[in-house]
Amino acid sequence: MPNKLGFWLIWILFSVYAFIFAPPDRPDTLQLIQKLSTGDWQGTNALIVALFNLMGIFPFIYACMLASDGRGQKVPAWLFASLSFLAGAFTLLPYFALREPNPTFIGKKTRLISALESRWTGIGLTAIASYFLFYGFANGNWADFVQQWQTSRFIHVMTLDFCMLSLLFPWLLSDDMERRGMSSDRFFTFIALVPLVGALIYLCLRSPLIESEQEANA
Repeated sequence: MPNKLGFWLIWILFSVYAFIFAPPDRPDTLQLIQKLSTGDWQGTNALIVALFNLMGIFPFIYACMLASDGRGQKVPAWLFASLSFLAGAFTLLPYFALREPNPTFIGKKTRLISALESRWTGIGLTAIASYFLFYGFANGNWADFVQQWQTSRFIHVMTLDFCMLSLLFPWLLSDDMERRGMSSDRFFTFIALVPLVGALIYLCLRSPLIESEQEANA
């Protein structure tokens, strides 16, 4: 119960800060989003390009985790995972507040779960993320990024969203490892603390789900 209340409190504070206290919107925000979405990156700070695209990787990471974590939950994990593509941690925090501990996978894997938990999916996500990490660090302008972080709500909140998604991931790790018979492997407990990279390493190396003969309830 304390954890649930904590997640609700974080969600409320995060939302209030993002929409009330964060820096104001800039007139060119919509144009920037359009350019980032269409691949028209010329003249845009590479760090912002990288961050925007990495924020598209995180929902896939959480989809890979929630595919099995959602089995047996009272709330539809797929809904929160889907909405995270639009709103990131703003939609995932309520799931964390509503979910119950789930160390056992009940039933058989569906094709979707099999695809999302495949190591090849993790490897593919890692390859894409690695490209944008290299692109951002090799070509980015940190002084400009800091200036935009201080003056643009879009950049400011997107950065905080990235940090929040990084911090939330370890909360799913224990149950996911238990569902795979990996609870004694402490390596991943530490590696998951590394923002983004730790989650990707885990997806690439985690063991397969242990399927139960019991019929799934959800």
